[in-house]
Amino acid sequence: MKAATRLQLMLMMFLEFFIWGAWFVTLGTFVLHNLQHTNDGHVGQAFLSQSFGAIIAPFIIGLIADRYIAAQIILGILHLLGAALLWYGSTLTDFTAFYPLIILYMILYMPTLALVNTVSFRQMKNPSKEFPPIRTLGTLGWIVAGLTIGYLAWEQNGKLDLTFKMAAIASVLLGLLSFTLPHTPPTRKNQKITFGEIIGLDALRLLKNKSYLIFFLASIAICVPLSFYYNFTNPFLNEIGMKAAAGKMALGQGSELIFMVIMPLLFVRLGVKKMLAVAMLAWVLRYVFFAYGNVDAGYWMLIGGIVLHGVCYDFFFVTGQIYTDNLAGPQFKSAAQGMITLATYGVGMLIGSYISGPIVNSYKTGETSHNWTSVWLIPAGIALVVLVLFVLLFKDRNFIQQEDDEAVDSIGA
Repeated sequence: MKAATRLQLMLMMFLEFFIWGAWFVTLGTFVLHNLQHTNDGHVGQAFLSQSFGAIIAPFIIGLIADRYIAAQIILGILHLLGAALLWYGSTLTDFTAFYPLIILYMILYMPTLALVNTVSFRQMKNPSKEFPPIRTLGTLGWIVAGLTIGYLAWEQNGKLDLTFKMAAIASVLLGLLSFTLPHTPPTRKNQKITFGEIIGLDALRLLKNKSYLIFFLASIAICVPLSFYYNFTNPFLNEIGMKAAAGKMALGQGSELIFMVIMPLLFVRLGVKKMLAVAMLAWVLRYVFFAYGNVDAGYWMLIGGIVLHGVCYDFFFVTGQIYTDNLAGPQFKSAAQGMITLATYGVGMLIGSYISGPIVNSYKTGETSHNWTSVWLIPAGIALVVLVLFVLLFKDRNFIQQEDDEAVDSIGA
């Protein structure tokens, strides 16, 4: 890969995740404190917007990016439209007006997660080695966003509306940058298209692979407890008195950055199954730390739970993206990446967001206080069950990623 291309892809990843991290981490706190007449249930509803976007994403990717319009062009259009919605959303103070707008925004944003992967993978000969360093810049973008919010004390000063304006500016920059990215044309242009292909069913052929089916179902299940982390960690940390919570949460992305760098070595040594299993175990430990941590003697447990996010995310999501890319074949890579986005951020987090809000609300002990120990042990238990079932049912064999265009061994025969 040319150095200039690598630099473009790194900047693309940085902005992609800076935009997301700029407002998403503090969304729960924003809903509870910046919007009128809201409760924990509204937090869960707000995070459902991500799932709705993820469910629709494969249809946008499968219909357009694989067939009609170059991926980088779609990426630019979606981010420019998203920028306008983010800026307008920052001016709203009522949940009934904010909710449909954030749903519309996420319908535009979630397909871009698959698009940046598609643009990246299409420039690579060896994704398992070349992708992690580039994806690392996405993690750095999320960290910079969190540190900025913490440094400027927008949480404590009730100015979280500025997070949406910051994200909108970054979205304009990425929208413009996208039109300069390497040309990533449709892979099936001028080919006959069936109805099943139009709605993205072509990528479902991957589920005929029994191991990939287990991975797909585990991806859905593990994202149920993940939604507890995304939805309520920031409100939880602010409630128990952690200062600059968004900035502290960026430590999770710092951990993610470190593990992203060493992932190529670990990937070769551990293989797919062990990487995924370690990620699920880290999920269990994270919620146990949150359940028993506090801002006094148990402060290290809170920080430990945050730092474990690097293992949770890298070992599961990035490994899953590489696994999916290797199994998909050249014609269906975009649709396959969209499908795994559907499984994780779509179906899994949809279920998690539906149940997390009522669960947290049911453990309310006062106007603004909760029994957080009981709350966090619930996602810990769910993650433990998923881990045990995955270890028992998933089978894989080590694969060798060739440096040239030779065929890659299947990961889950």
